[in-house]
Amino acid sequence: MKVSYLNDAFFSRLETLALNLKANLSGFFGGKHLVRTHGQTVEFSDYREYMMGDDIRRIDWNLYSRFEKYFLKLFTDERQMHVRIFLDCSASMSRASEQKGAYAIATAAAIGFLAVHNMDKVSYQLIRGNKAENPFGTIVGKNAFFRAIGELENVEFDGECSISEAVTGSADRGSNDGLTVIITDFFTDNDWKKAVDYLCYKKRQVLLIQVLSPEEKDPSYSGRVNLIDAESGSLEDGRNMRMRITKSRLLAYQEAMRDMTEGIREFSVSRGVEFISVSCDQPIEKMLFGELLKVGIMG
Repeated sequence: MKVSYLNDAFFSRLETLALNLKANLSGFFGGKHLVRTHGQTVEFSDYREYMMGDDIRRIDWNLYSRFEKYFLKLFTDERQMHVRIFLDCSASMSRASEQKGAYAIATAAAIGFLAVHNMDKVSYQLIRGNKAENPFGTIVGKNAFFRAIGELENVEFDGECSISEAVTGSADRGSNDGLTVIITDFFTDNDWKKAVDYLCYKKRQVLLIQVLSPEEKDPSYSGRVNLIDAESGSLEDGRNMRMRITKSRLLAYQEAMRDMTEGIREFSVSRGVEFISVSCDQPIEKMLFGELLKVGIMG
């Protein structure tokens, strides 16, 4: 039976949350994100002295009567951000565990829902091979969002992917206008770090989410087994092998997995981006209300 997390109860639990994006992002007018610049909202922010060329309609005449100086009223500025979600659709995201693929889709859906719920735009980039496909266009509003999510649930995971080529080659990358989320297991030979560096160059806020299955984090194999790469084209692929699993090899694998995850975390810190690693047997509410709140993406 197909695994799915998406239902009315799932989305209703998210309605009390919001995305926390950096205040120095630009974006478009008409959203809910307060930025450091001043704008046209009705919420008062501060005063400053009048300068030649300023709009005289903003002068506070009550202050002029007291100080005989011209002061302008400044109001807060709220912007609409664009959340772009890149989803790794390679075979390793689902072939070993259907729950893993469903978990990744639910994570993408949750972040997208928070975007449209708070008047932001969202787009889904499905990474296949070295390209990112955007089958739904730019989504604005909940009606368009739920139509897209109905199709997103049916996405198929197959083949390999190159995160760096897909992100840098995407026609819809954006610049200084919101959040980019990359959801993947990071089981790739390609240099995904180039994608992160490129997004930082484009002044995008970045969130990396690593989704793993329980067997990938803590395998329970023993004896002689055939290890088949989920993304290999055939059994004769050089990445496949037959080997005997011993306790020492399991410990070596676990150490290598910890080193990989810690390496991603250290790189993320060095670039000022957020990173979380989750196992798909962890309740998704714990990930959403725990890990994302902890790194400050949700509030």
